[in-house]
Amino acid sequence: MKSLKNNHKLGIVLSIIGILTGFLILYLMTSIYNVNIDGKIADGRPDEAITVQIVFALLGWLGVSAGALWVAVLYGFLNKANWAWFWGTVAATVQLLAGFFPMIPAGSIGLPTPTISVFLIAFALWFGMLFIGGVSTKIIALAFVSGLAYVLTFIDGVGAISRLQTESEGFVNGMYVMSQMINWWGAAAWAIFIFALVKRKSWTIPMGVFAASMSMFGGYPVGLTDVIATKGGFSMFLVAPIISTGLLIYLLLPGTKKMIAEWQNS
Repeated sequence: MKSLKNNHKLGIVLSIIGILTGFLILYLMTSIYNVNIDGKIADGRPDEAITVQIVFALLGWLGVSAGALWVAVLYGFLNKANWAWFWGTVAATVQLLAGFFPMIPAGSIGLPTPTISVFLIAFALWFGMLFIGGVSTKIIALAFVSGLAYVLTFIDGVGAISRLQTESEGFVNGMYVMSQMINWWGAAAWAIFIFALVKRKSWTIPMGVFAASMSMFGGYPVGLTDVIATKGGFSMFLVAPIISTGLLIYLLLPGTKKMIAEWQNS
């Protein structure tokens, strides 16, 4: 992919696609917003209806704002600025989340999931920006796995909004309330780690340690509470902290430190 490095013409094309994706997010989120709320109520899940009401709006705001950021990125590529690919990566990272999560509540009640188009476009834009930035394959792989932790940690925060409404018992309810925003902050921390990683920042590993810890601090308590409260088996709340635990161990390995150091000094 070395031929794509510093390819400003490709960057211009991808930036225009990113801008149009911002408008696509606005249209799709508006069209499915009330449909999903009504669908959740009809399905007997008013708690999830409220969750959709909150989270769809949030993702719509973020996704459209990322579309506006693409305009600045387009300006950067038109002027052959070195920073353009990085901010394109930021915009694509936000749009990935805006496209992915809305598929889950819609799919659970048999409604269409049109935001998959946003997710797939953002996925291509994300890789495109990293290739233009000349990011090494190993670093892209680490960023990709960290991206999974980013999305899943965010989803843990979403799930807590629903659970805190249905679980009225004192301690259990309180645990969901206290863990909810920790998971969203953890998702933000993972996003910042990805940006620091591809940008060769000296504080990359400490940021990764913090992001993994936030996901674990938010995910394990709410996941174990979910298992106990529902008297069930494995909780999907535990996926994010388990992946984050694996990433934490990986980041602390000497080989990983060496790989990141070599990338930072290259």
